[in-house]
Amino acid sequence: MAASRIASELSATDASKDTLIDAFAGAGGNTIAFALTHRWKRIIAVERDASTLACAQNNAELYEVDPSIITWVHADSFEYLDLLHNRPEELHPDLRVDVSKTVLFSSPPWGGPGYRTDEVFDLGNMQPYNLDKLHSSYRSMDHVLYLPRTSDIRQIAKLAPEGSKVDAVQYCMEGASKALVAYIPRREAQGS
Repeated sequence: MAASRIASELSATDASKDTLIDAFAGAGGNTIAFALTHRWKRIIAVERDASTLACAQNNAELYEVDPSIITWVHADSFEYLDLLHNRPEELHPDLRVDVSKTVLFSSPPWGGPGYRTDEVFDLGNMQPYNLDKLHSSYRSMDHVLYLPRTSDIRQIAKLAPEGSKVDAVQYCMEGASKALVAYIPRREAQGS
């Protein structure tokens, strides 16, 4: 849940951003934490596994999250984003967002060659989704990536649109880095 606090802090500078998409909602930990910050008017939580999504919804009830804040979506996040950007008319109106007022949070599964052993992890090797796959799907929106602590920060810095920068912080517990959280501004349509 600390990842959601960091993500909210990184994106807090622009009050016009009032919608958040949690691209890998899982059992709902980050989604619930986002809702409990009262920072977001609307959260769309996307999870492709039906039983995990049901668990997330149950967890939100247990934490007494206002059900009007979270829209739960049983879908693949990449397919949802493709529809959102290219064929929004095919989405239910509750699933459409103004991307200029939205931040996407992505805590993808981590793995791949060198993930646990490399001193500096090449995000091109991250599996099942590498950095290029994530960023190419997200770059038209402000997005926050929750990544392995040893991620190559140079790769992340290259994602910033011209004239912008990537804000990144280490998420630490008991003095040890656990993860890296990076806020990447969106690329305007002509610069995509």
